[in-house]
Amino acid sequence: MENETVKSTDQCPCGSGKSFGDCCSPILSGAEKAKTAEALMRARYTAYVVHNIDFIINTCEAGEKIAEIDRKATEDWSNKSVWHGLKVLRTEKGGENDDEGIVEFEATYTQKNIRDVHHEIGGFKKINGEWFYSEGMVRPTTVVREGKKIGRNEPCPCGSGKKYKNCCGKN
Repeated sequence: MENETVKSTDQCPCGSGKSFGDCCSPILSGAEKAKTAEALMRARYTAYVVHNIDFIINTCEAGEKIAEIDRKATEDWSNKSVWHGLKVLRTEKGGENDDEGIVEFEATYTQKNIRDVHHEIGGFKKINGEWFYSEGMVRPTTVVREGKKIGRNEPCPCGSGKKYKNCCGKN
């Protein structure tokens, strides 16, 4: 999904098949709490799409986990990426009656003409009846370039008139 304002009648960016207004919007606005770990994961993905950095930070488990969050890097990733979709691969526990859960997911995005997949196994905890992201293990993926590769001897795309190897491609 392109980075744009999402209307309540639009399909939710999280891929649930529901409208944004019936899915992640009430969770992002605080009108509702996520009922499951997966619902929180979907809302967190959608928060990246709509650039709601406060939601991302506020749904992390308190304590040293929040201190580890780099707000600027999170904002940059949200703002400088084109988000293509979320695929939930599996869940383990994380239901309405659980206190812990795992959600394995892939979030596909493009940044600087490179399409990438963020594959993570996320851990979630319910604290005082509310779900929080507690930890994640990122699984490495293969990066795929979008668009054609610039050859070393081709004209630099910046318009300088120089060969790429002597301009922007210089080490």
